[in-house]
Amino acid sequence: MPDLCKEIAKMGKGLGNENRYHILESLMGDAKTVSEISRKVGIAQPAVSQNLKILKEADLVTAKRKGKEVYYSINVTYMTKLLRRLAEDVGKNKQNKIK
Repeated sequence: MPDLCKEIAKMGKGLGNENRYHILESLMGDAKTVSEISRKVGIAQPAVSQNLKILKEADLVTAKRKGKEVYYSINVTYMTKLLRRLAEDVGKNKQNKIK
């Protein structure tokens, strides 16, 4: 995984907006289209699309095309690896301070 600081900053950008957090929340159950997300979170479709673009750039969501529809879902694998790595680094730093 690339430099942890850069990855955490990228994740922070993705999560650093209330609308994007609500979009992620809406995806916690299953994959959804832009229109489904828009209805669920009460945000206009163009705004949802713009926020999904940022979430994709941050690797927090993935998109899969099924026919004419694109379904978005949380990138659980990436987020889990990143958070696990962060926790390990925090744990190592804490252990080093105790010694």
